[in-house]
Amino acid sequence: METTRERGFAVIPEVLGQGEIDGLLQELKRANLPHRRAGVRHALRVPAVGGMARRAPLLEMAQEILGDGAFPYRATLFDKSATANWLVVWHQDTALPLRERREVPGWGPWSVKEGVHYAHAPASALEQILALRVHLDDSTSKNGPLRVLPGTHTLGVLTDDQIHDLSTKIGEVECLVGNGDILAMRPLIVHASSKAQSEMPRRVLHVEYARQGALSDGLQLAIA
Repeated sequence: METTRERGFAVIPEVLGQGEIDGLLQELKRANLPHRRAGVRHALRVPAVGGMARRAPLLEMAQEILGDGAFPYRATLFDKSATANWLVVWHQDTALPLRERREVPGWGPWSVKEGVHYAHAPASALEQILALRVHLDDSTSKNGPLRVLPGTHTLGVLTDDQIHDLSTKIGEVECLVGNGDILAMRPLIVHASSKAQSEMPRRVLHVEYARQGALSDGLQLAIA
């Protein structure tokens, strides 16, 4: 996981077997959570997903980067296919779910999604976060894989103009990740994805971990 510290991302191969993947997909389908265009929010509420996120090997991966107190607070199923297709421009993941709204310098703008408060966070909070992207299908160059700008996670929270400038100067890496592999990434790494160009699905379970629940000035992460 040293690569995650240096480059902002790393691929860990062959973490889940096909039986585990099939079980996760069946449990997600059975849970019947609201399915939006990009996929399913609040997937951590599904027992199979929550169980996977809270035990080895995923928990150990998160603890290696964040420390022994690391815990999962949110999971999202991204479900890209020929019929549910989208592109994402270069950006950083800066919004965090919080238990309540407090006007704290450096936090905001705020929003509410499905009853949960979200605020765009400062770099000091986002440096305590790690995402583990569990690939439930092969991610190929044809089905809209994640693309990243290595090392940009060390630059803090960037403006749109700064992100655009970096995208013209830093060579992107296309993250081609196999079924059952995990892509670890820091939220501040600049990343994007293109539309799928094939009918092959690209389902990814995006599980987010935090170093601790208390962030700053009384703000507490919400389990979302």
